[in-house]
Parts: sequence; C-alpha cells; structure tokens
Amino acid sequence: MTGPISREDRARTMRWVKIVFVLLVGVSAGLITSQGDASLEIVVGAIVGGLLLGIALVWYLFPEPEELAPATDYEYRK
Repeated sequence: MTGPISREDRARTMRWVKIVFVLLVGVSAGLITSQGDASLEIVVGAIVGGLLLGIALVWYLFPEPEELAPATDYEYRK
C-alpha cells in the first residue's frame, strides 16, 4: 500500500510538466514557421516568441502545487 504523494514529489512533477509544456509550445511555433519556408531568423524568432507564450500560458493555466491538494498528510489518511 502506498502513502500520499509528498509535497516535494508533487512540486517536482509539476515543475517538469511546466517545462515540457513551455518547450512544446516553443518548438511547435518554430516547426510551424519552418513549414512555410521562412528564413532562419524568422524561425528562431518564432521559437523565442513561442517560449515566451508558453511561459505566459504556464503562469496563467497551471496552479501551484499547494493549490492542487491543500490537504495535510493527516487529512489524506482519514
């Protein structure tokens, strides 16, 4: 039987989810731009813009780990 997920594990997992999400948005912006035969400068600009957009989306969409499950270990065991 397993116990509750610790705050550290939850925070580490959410950090990785946020990083992967930002990279996914940035790389997809670059890939879409490269499909249109754009110059290298435009593709790099799209990647940077996509990374900035990804950061803004993560800030807006993803809650902090404490807001996901604010219960204490004692409340989990009831």
